[in-house]
Amino acid sequence: MVQNQVSNSPGLVSVIIPLFNEGGNVTPLCEALSPALNDLGRPYEVIFVDDGSTDDTAEKLAVASTSNSRFKVLYFKRNAGQTPAMMAGIDHAKGEVIVPMDGDLQNDPADIGKLLKKLDEGFGVVSGWRKDRQDSFWSRILPSRIANRIISWVSGVRLKDYGCTLKAYRRDVLEDFRLYGEMHRFVPIYAHWQGAKIAEIPVSHRARKQGASSYGLSRIFKVLLDLLVVKFLTQYEAKPIYIFGAVGFSFFGVSFIAGLWALYLKWFENTSFVETPLPLLFTLGFITGVMCILMGLLAEAMVRVYFESQGKRQYTVRDSINMDDNP
Repeated sequence: MVQNQVSNSPGLVSVIIPLFNEGGNVTPLCEALSPALNDLGRPYEVIFVDDGSTDDTAEKLAVASTSNSRFKVLYFKRNAGQTPAMMAGIDHAKGEVIVPMDGDLQNDPADIGKLLKKLDEGFGVVSGWRKDRQDSFWSRILPSRIANRIISWVSGVRLKDYGCTLKAYRRDVLEDFRLYGEMHRFVPIYAHWQGAKIAEIPVSHRARKQGASSYGLSRIFKVLLDLLVVKFLTQYEAKPIYIFGAVGFSFFGVSFIAGLWALYLKWFENTSFVETPLPLLFTLGFITGVMCILMGLLAEAMVRVYFESQGKRQYTVRDSINMDDNP
């Protein structure tokens, strides 16, 4: 996830803030960030990513970066979305700790210190939990709770608030992982599946005072679809035949049952094959099963080409002793 061309700085904290049409929030956000980050007693940088804003966000970010050299800005040519903006910020971050947060003032910069303190206890990820969330119950809180429970059930990673942007990551848990769609909220799942310890702590949440939220109910469906992608890529990326094979054998099972049922009706009920759709179901199930198996074999071949052509490995080494770094 983090590009190798950026060298890690020991102790440095990189705060990543995507912004889209948040001109009214830029100045008060910067005024809140400076004292909160200065109180950490650690070097820091703040990377603002202007996600193609059409208001005065870009101009206000330019002023803020002039007054504080630790405030850095990336400007997108067009609006790409929160996840690409987050990815761009992480790609350019130099810190050993990455802290993403929203730029609408609903996250409190003072909570960053709490996240870092918990991270220092040996966790790889510390996720914020908006325990007292200041949003509309029906349009924001209830759908979020439903989505959180579904995500926890599917992933096996029990978090109360996947949607809270305010999190802290050790840089190494983000290695070799790219973000697409709405996947920024699923990084704790990936980190957990890679063996990282995850903690969740309550953080402050404030009502939005300026600007308009770009989140809607339609985002829930996008999140659920992205969850399926994450589940597939993290658990079946190296062995796609398992998922395609499971689906294929399921269709074989349907085909087998339909065929037996059709024969039973033919032999014992004197029902002609043309009087029931079961023969058609048998044929379609068998053909679909064969296609799934063949697609799985094709995916297996593509996986091997992918790993071998790019020199990638199917494992990650956390540490070693007396070993050559270039096997």
